[in-house]
Amino acid sequence: MYPIAAIFRSPRLPVRKVRSLVSYSTATAVAWPLLSPCPPLSSAVRASTTQLIPSAHSFSGIARSVLSKYPHILEGGKARISADSSLRDLLFEVLDVIPDTGRRFLRVSELKPQDVLQILLGFQAECEKERFLATKVEPLWRIFNWAVEHVEGFEHLPSTYRVMALLLARAGLLREAESLLRNVESRGLVLDNAEILSNLIEEYAGLGELDRAIAVYDRVRRQGLVPLPSCYHALIEILVRRRKTQLAFSICWDMVERCTDKLAGEAKRDIDNVVRLLCGSNRIQEVRNLVKKVTFSDLGWQPCSFILNDITARYCEKKDFEDLLSLYRELRCEPDTVSGNRVVNTLCREFGSKRGDQFLLELEDLGFKPDEVTFGILICWSCNEGNLRSALMYLSESLSRGLKPDIFSYNALICGLFNQGMWRNVDEILNEMVDKGTSPDCTTYRILLAGYCKARQFDLLRNVIDEMQKFYFIQLTSLEDPLSKAFEILGFSPQAVRLKRDSHVGYSRAEFFDSLGNGLYLETDLEVFDSKVDAVLHGSIIPDFNELIMKECTSGNPKLDLLLVSEMSLWGQDLSLPVLSALVKELCLSHSSVKETSRLIEKMPTSFDRLDEVTLDSLARFFCKKRLSRKGMAFLGRMLDRKMTVKNETYTAFLASLCKEEDLIEFRKLWDLARKNKWAPGLDDFKLLLERLCGKKLLPEIVELFERMLMYHPISQVCDVFFEKLCSSGFTTMANRLAKEMELRGRFLDHVAKGHFIRGFCLENNHSEALRIFDSTQVDKLVVATDVLVTLIPSLCLAERSTEAVTLGDFLLKKHPSFSLPVHLALLKGYTEAGNFQEASDLFRDLLSKGICPGVEAYDMIFRGICRSNNLNKVEELLALMVRRNLSLSVSSFRMIVRLMCVQGRLNRVLGLKEFMLGQSNSNGLVIYNILIFHLFMTGKSWVVHSILSEMQAKSFLPDEVTYNFLICGFSHCQDYPSSMHYLSAMMSKEHRPSNRSLRNVIRCLCGVSEFGKVRDLCREMESRGWLHSSTMHNMIVNGLVSGGKIREAEAFADRMSEHRSIPNEVIYDGLIRQLCRQGRVGKAVDLLNVMLKKGSVPNASCYNSLINGFCADNDVDSAMDIHAEMLLRGLTPSIKTTSLMIRKCCEVGGIVEAERLLLSVSQAGQTPTREMYNSVINRYRSENNPRKASELVQAMQQIGYEPDFETHWSLISTLNQSKGEHSKVTNQPGFLSRLLSGSGFSWRTDTKSKRS
Repeated sequence: MYPIAAIFRSPRLPVRKVRSLVSYSTATAVAWPLLSPCPPLSSAVRASTTQLIPSAHSFSGIARSVLSKYPHILEGGKARISADSSLRDLLFEVLDVIPDTGRRFLRVSELKPQDVLQILLGFQAECEKERFLATKVEPLWRIFNWAVEHVEGFEHLPSTYRVMALLLARAGLLREAESLLRNVESRGLVLDNAEILSNLIEEYAGLGELDRAIAVYDRVRRQGLVPLPSCYHALIEILVRRRKTQLAFSICWDMVERCTDKLAGEAKRDIDNVVRLLCGSNRIQEVRNLVKKVTFSDLGWQPCSFILNDITARYCEKKDFEDLLSLYRELRCEPDTVSGNRVVNTLCREFGSKRGDQFLLELEDLGFKPDEVTFGILICWSCNEGNLRSALMYLSESLSRGLKPDIFSYNALICGLFNQGMWRNVDEILNEMVDKGTSPDCTTYRILLAGYCKARQFDLLRNVIDEMQKFYFIQLTSLEDPLSKAFEILGFSPQAVRLKRDSHVGYSRAEFFDSLGNGLYLETDLEVFDSKVDAVLHGSIIPDFNELIMKECTSGNPKLDLLLVSEMSLWGQDLSLPVLSALVKELCLSHSSVKETSRLIEKMPTSFDRLDEVTLDSLARFFCKKRLSRKGMAFLGRMLDRKMTVKNETYTAFLASLCKEEDLIEFRKLWDLARKNKWAPGLDDFKLLLERLCGKKLLPEIVELFERMLMYHPISQVCDVFFEKLCSSGFTTMANRLAKEMELRGRFLDHVAKGHFIRGFCLENNHSEALRIFDSTQVDKLVVATDVLVTLIPSLCLAERSTEAVTLGDFLLKKHPSFSLPVHLALLKGYTEAGNFQEASDLFRDLLSKGICPGVEAYDMIFRGICRSNNLNKVEELLALMVRRNLSLSVSSFRMIVRLMCVQGRLNRVLGLKEFMLGQSNSNGLVIYNILIFHLFMTGKSWVVHSILSEMQAKSFLPDEVTYNFLICGFSHCQDYPSSMHYLSAMMSKEHRPSNRSLRNVIRCLCGVSEFGKVRDLCREMESRGWLHSSTMHNMIVNGLVSGGKIREAEAFADRMSEHRSIPNEVIYDGLIRQLCRQGRVGKAVDLLNVMLKKGSVPNASCYNSLINGFCADNDVDSAMDIHAEMLLRGLTPSIKTTSLMIRKCCEVGGIVEAERLLLSVSQAGQTPTREMYNSVINRYRSENNPRKASELVQAMQQIGYEPDFETHWSLISTLNQSKGEHSKVTNQPGFLSRLLSGSGFSWRTDTKSKRS
């Protein structure tokens, strides 16, 4: 097998060969190895191949290997500092943050202690003004260490240690920060700054390293420092989550003791959480002490209702009600409804309703206001005790206070009446209940059925069944017996209980009589019957909300469940753990509101901490699906803290969600955690996560995920999914590099993977690489998929391999006739993209002649090719053909044709084509008009636009945002700024935001006509609407003002943007800097240079030249040299004029060494020094009486063709007239005078060629 280039040796394919593509026959199959099965391998080859098949273990470390080999790809091409970086390189890394400070040290060979402190303080001050740049702390740390390593006897100042440690802690470089602190302690220094250690604690707590965080906290305590509030928050948060009760209490107590100001919101929540944690651990004494401590410390904290409820619940468990009352009195708090009802309910349950009633009076003395539930509790417990009189008294008191008893109170009273045999009075309670607006519920009817069964009033039983059917509680067919239905509702089977009439034959069995006097008896086990009826009545007195909620959880109505939970808390009852678990699972499976679920969690956090693994996992996934990943992560953290197993699917779901939410900080934390826990997603989850990673371009994680998948799944399946996704996402080069790494480890890719590579490179327009891989498949005898070969056809055409493309198409058509249309479209695309418009037209014509309808896509390709060749006649022919075939013209083709017609000035035809498009469909009418307006403006035919707008108005086509933007840009392009401003105002009046391009065009137009007042008004309008200037707009305004001579206005605009912190990134002040330097305002120019650097812009060489010239004009040579050093570090070359001026100024101030270095740098940069440069340095050496150096420079000057002037000649001759003899004695070489004369054209032996003057 040979590469395809070797198979096809024929010259360029003639047109008739192209036409033959449409007349293929399938009668004979052409055998072409591309699509034929691979030939069988020999046994030796099979054996060697088998030996080369790697195991999953062989791919261990593949991610690390690739990351180390291709760091420039994975890091976006950004250079990283290396281990042997010089001081200048390290300073350059932070120069964009502290340019003013950093450039002062670019020329020093070693740093002083105060220099390092100045650099660190400058960085710290800049971060406080803008934002903290953690990535820049590493080069600062390197600078800190460089000084110690390269300067003998160097000792940092104590303040330097403090600032460096603080920066390291804030940047998360915790190991480095601790190392620095140990170094400081070993030197006997004390860093009296709690901020450093507080930041360390925060970072360790955020990473979950609790032991390290506590160790640093203990160090803070030992040193007598006060941690920052944020440090307390971080510690308490992780301690509460991990249920470290004693530590949380101790740290919270310490926080309260050390606090001197009012507590902030976070600190108040921390106290709440600690109190609830203590309550959950039944440490009520610590709760009491902490609550009193905080309340009496006047820190602005008061226990909220949730806290009081938790405290009350713990006291109720201990049955220490007197202590609870004393706490309320000390805190001067009024018990709320939930707390008071809980106390009353607990007292009634434990000591009877009479004790609950007595304690209610004491609660009322504290300000408690009982509600209908409070009296309902007393009614229910009184009925449960058989004290019906007290129950009726509580009902009367409730009504006298204007309260409306609830259904549970009435149910309890009905039960009490039945239990006391007072069934005749039940109707009175029912009537009063209905009169008060409370309707019977299912439990009420069940109580009535049980009560009438107990009283043997079966006639009334029928009435209850009829009423239940009337209100749709049950459905009864005509064949069903009402009494049997009643027994069924009470839990009896139809065969177990039968009601029979006494026949009066023999011994009478009648137990009771109906309203007609008929004797009746129950055929059942009466003892069991009465026991079950009594159980219904007794079980319905006290509402069991857990049972009610559990029953409702199966109905799929979570809103009703949540209502029951709310009512349950009012009755002083708690959710049991099984019921809570069932409720949470139902909420997670339903479309419940996140707010409702969060509110439930807030009510009972301790109960949620006790949920099982499956329920916590469901809850975490629920919040993840709702795109509240951070909230879900809290439950994931609880699972990990309790050593529960987290499913692979859960890790993957959270990673994908965090990636989608762009929360990359939490994403990377969870990524590291999942890797430690040996996480490996399934293949389906792998596809989803890979898609999200590709979308965010997280290449290191992509490579690591690939390695992890290879370790846990079949290699072929992983490679197929991975390479397909990477190649379709624009990362084919990265995929190819991974494939090469796999080959080094013995895994050679199959035809499927190479097909992905070919398709990916074609999509990325890297046709040469696609063809290279394709040729390799031929050498390796691999079968390539048909759709991949179709994709390859345009690449062959673009690579000037049209012959091979046609031959490939010929083969595909004969082998797969169903691919006829895709193959021809691929050829059309290849011809049009390669500029072979004639071949494309011939192929298209032949397709039509054979009756093949190529479709809209093919017409678009042909129109694109013809329009590129500017052949309007061909366009019109094709349009006529489409009309005859009743085909529709696509919008993309319309756009290309309109552009060509506008360029050639065929306005009538443009308008006719527009009518044709509108006749096809009115749905794209506005799009058609927008295209027309755009191209009319682009070809300078703005006068037609007004008539087009009038026509649009007549046809009720209202301009949209696209229309307005086209009008603004178009009129600006035509220098018609009044019209442009008119449509800009109209657009803004409709509350549309113009595009940045429109605003740029308007500003450019206004600046061009020096309408700076209107520019200023537009900028203020943008600021009032909160629209930020883009860097292009900002630069345009500044450059326009500078070009108009408005230097002060340009400066004021830049200052105003700086004050409002509205300066965009990549701002450019080159022109303004040059003008300021010309005016002698170099200081302000440097300020603007610093702004540029901080915003990520690199000034050009002329900007640096202007600054150097300005400093030289002010005789500030040191500053000029600093700017020069920065300029060279950025790879910019100063102009000859600038270097000459610097050399002259250095010589004037005595900097002869710097001057000579500058002179040498000119030659090293490939430039030729001027005569003036040499003369300046030579004259300075002469004035310093250093003829030896002067003579060396004269020789260098002569070597490039310059001759020194007479004064320089004579001065050196008179000074060095003895140098010949002395020099000859030592070196046996001619002296200076001989060399000087020889260089000037004289020789003791023969004359040399004269030099150019």
